[in-house]
Amino acid sequence: MENEVIGLLKKATDEIKRSVIGKDDIVIKMLMTICAGGHILLEDIPGVGKTTMAVAFSKALGLEYHRMQFTSDVMPADVTGFNIPDRETGTFSFKPGAVFCNLFLADEINRTSARTQSALLECMEESTVTVDGVTRPLPEPFIVLATQNPSGSAGTQMLPESQLDRFMIRLSIGYPKVSEEASILKAKAQKRDPAIVRQVMSADRIIKVRAAAEQIHTSDEIYDYIARISAATREDKRLEMGVSPRGSIACAKMARCTALFKGRSFVIPDDVRFVYTDVCAHRVIPAKGKGKLPDNEQIKAIVNDIVLQVRAPKIQ
Repeated sequence: MENEVIGLLKKATDEIKRSVIGKDDIVIKMLMTICAGGHILLEDIPGVGKTTMAVAFSKALGLEYHRMQFTSDVMPADVTGFNIPDRETGTFSFKPGAVFCNLFLADEINRTSARTQSALLECMEESTVTVDGVTRPLPEPFIVLATQNPSGSAGTQMLPESQLDRFMIRLSIGYPKVSEEASILKAKAQKRDPAIVRQVMSADRIIKVRAAAEQIHTSDEIYDYIARISAATREDKRLEMGVSPRGSIACAKMARCTALFKGRSFVIPDDVRFVYTDVCAHRVIPAKGKGKLPDNEQIKAIVNDIVLQVRAPKIQ
């Protein structure tokens, strides 16, 4: 089973990389997050391939997906669904919203209102939707893959902390290297886009991979290591709010997936260090000083510095 899972993950990674050039670490961490049962936030400036990445994932994983462009006029009912009255029977029928799928692509999520953003909270935390007092389950697996532009962009607003905390990981694609950008230009000239990405996985297979990840052994020393890092973020004077227990739980899940991707049956400290900053940097709040608040990259640097300062256990 382990060899089969590793083979599936390699096939999925290779297939997505046919469309996404030069972002191997991002592809791997996104796939790990899906295998860990989490949601993904891609934050970056326009035009670096956030939506291309999301569409490539949906096609390679063979999941039913819906894509919604978030704008200021999108309503919560557009996301969750609503009841329609039937005049003939005098009853109501439910019309499902966009989230009733396996992979929900929320494009530019921070361009919509806080009210609409909050409609996703129950979906992301419990994989259910409640409309007019009736709770309905979402398909399994259910993944939100959201993109957003930096909060300084025109027409955007910051996601609230409660919304950010529901995302298992926040990643930034960044600018490509010169050689990578040249390859992108060549690919576009050859009309190579996510449409040619082949399906190599399915919903059932993702559920099997998740089950395999849960079987990865995590020692008490690793749990203690994660807890000590999170405690250090709460005590660091550079941060007003540290990592919550939800962040620690997410880190443990991602560390298990890291071990799985590397073909190990147990977690080591390097697995924790590989994911901790990306999993937890968006969950902290920097301390308010006299100067300008740190940007996301500076916050990541603070969290990474804390990780490096905490003594790691020796795993035999």
